[in-house]
Amino acid sequence: MTAAERDPGLQPERTRLAWRRTTLSCTVVALLAVRQALHGGADAAGVIAVALSLLAWLGFLRVAQRRVAGLGSTAPAALPPRDALTAAACTVAIAAFAAAMLF
Repeated sequence: MTAAERDPGLQPERTRLAWRRTTLSCTVVALLAVRQALHGGADAAGVIAVALSLLAWLGFLRVAQRRVAGLGSTAPAALPPRDALTAAACTVAIAAFAAAMLF
């Protein structure tokens, strides 16, 4: 099936909404990380963990924004493997930094 024959229907819109929801979830997690670090007192390890969490959040935000912008075309391309790996790495990094702040 060629790109001209493909009828994506609402798939790009659903994908765009999924990326927005995931970005919103990442934002909430990053804000909770900041709150957790500041609630117990701002020691050096907490500040570093928050900074790394925010850096990972910015990386995820960049990938999500590029993907949403790419979905605006008539026939959206597949997610590049590099972007998929970046999104996955940022998600794992945020989870790891959150776990590190708890201990």
